[in-house]
Amino acid sequence: MFDTLSDRLAATFKNLRGKGRLSEADIDATAREIRIALLEADVALPVVRAFIANVKERARGAEVSQALNPAQQVVKIVNEELVSILGGETRRLRFAKTAPTVIMLAGLQGAGKTTLAGKLGLWLKGQGHSPLLVACDLQRPNAVNQLSVVADRAGVAVYAPEPGNGVGDPVQVAKDSIEFARSKQYDVVVVDTAGRLGIDQELMQQAADIRDAVSPDEILFVVDAMIGQDAVNTAEAFRDGVGFDGVVLSKLDGDARGGAALSIAHVTGKQIMFASNGEKLDEFDAFHPDRMASRILDMGDLLTLIEQAEKTFSQEEAAKMASKLASSKGKDFTLDDFLAQMEQVRKMGSISKLLGMLPGMGQIKDQINNIDERDVDRTAAIIKSMTPKERAEPTIINGSRRARIAKGSGVEVSAVKNLVERFFDARKMMSKMAQGGGMPGMPGMPGMGGGPGRQKKQVKQAKGKRKSGNPMKRKAEEQAAAARREQAAQGGAFGLPAQDDKNFELPDEFKKFMG
Repeated sequence: MFDTLSDRLAATFKNLRGKGRLSEADIDATAREIRIALLEADVALPVVRAFIANVKERARGAEVSQALNPAQQVVKIVNEELVSILGGETRRLRFAKTAPTVIMLAGLQGAGKTTLAGKLGLWLKGQGHSPLLVACDLQRPNAVNQLSVVADRAGVAVYAPEPGNGVGDPVQVAKDSIEFARSKQYDVVVVDTAGRLGIDQELMQQAADIRDAVSPDEILFVVDAMIGQDAVNTAEAFRDGVGFDGVVLSKLDGDARGGAALSIAHVTGKQIMFASNGEKLDEFDAFHPDRMASRILDMGDLLTLIEQAEKTFSQEEAAKMASKLASSKGKDFTLDDFLAQMEQVRKMGSISKLLGMLPGMGQIKDQINNIDERDVDRTAAIIKSMTPKERAEPTIINGSRRARIAKGSGVEVSAVKNLVERFFDARKMMSKMAQGGGMPGMPGMPGMGGGPGRQKKQVKQAKGKRKSGNPMKRKAEEQAAAARREQAAQGGAFGLPAQDDKNFELPDEFKKFMG
């Protein structure tokens, strides 16, 4: 959604690099480019004016003029101001002291309220709550059935006493659902209300009646992130007519310009609390302004990536894989382990989305967008067509074995050969990383080695040291190597330490590995 805005801002900051001091003209030119970028992204004009005024005021201050790197300081200012207009700190749900907590969803028809009710129910279930979805949209055809299906997929309960399709009183259903929740021990009630094609008095009155009947602890206004400036106008009308406590952005994975997301919190004074960024029920999470600002500026979103990894990977499994990779040239790491890791990564979501959370990936977004997610399934099919011995010792896979594996997995023989070669390359690279040797082919990244040439030089020096015959020197080298291995093991499943450098490309080994 924010690709165009990210590209424009990246080009603007690129012009500042290498400047030891920023003149008044530099600041004005940068502010003008940022203003154009925001207006092209369909950000509301009052928000743009306030944003640019704050950036220019801070850019002319001491924090930039006295900085060692003024360009980076301007990027920092823009990042902080983006966080500010997105709402500042993350806003959490307020839960009632006495159950059940009532959450009411409101918004226009087509904003995605019913699907979002299921996503919110699944999210609450994952947080340890017992949610109940209430079908109060009794006018839209099949709205009640849709909510029942979504609730079933999410594995949460639904309260739908009326068939809908114009039959039933939504206010009475909402009122009865509270007593039903108390009797069945549900601690959160999510009320899905009806929407309209536009702002009208009937919609406002019905929403206000439901609000008065259930006294919700949170009223969440669901906004389609793709409708641009009209989202802000709609939100203001709801705020004045019914009132709401927070905003939920749906369809954040669309290709719209994203102005609604950047405008709505600043204009309405109500923070964005949740964001839906895909069609699947689990593609939904709390909205973090700082992380969204980092994504817009192509700084990545490592915190979200880490959180997703922690949900998928166990510490015990990660330590087990790290020890296998740290073994002699990683030979203990088999194709079975490779398949298990690949399936775990797949559980985290789309590979292109995961790569998009890494810093600097905006520079190669075309390659990331062209990644075929089905390659993972093909790879899994090839590995599962092998015998247990072949998975444990891929070196025994000869021509006749390749032909049998290819026939069993429905691929060409060359695909089997390429997979085995890529596995050996990947194992060698990950083993070197796990042992603290850095990532080959990735120059200029702290703690990651210095590219192929530098790696060869280090190996040559290591041989010379082994031949020196100095026992004290040998002991020092062994202690240093042990410290590197320990530090690598603490870095993650593959021993990869945290990085802070944005300007890098995927190494040749990764590109080859990903086809």
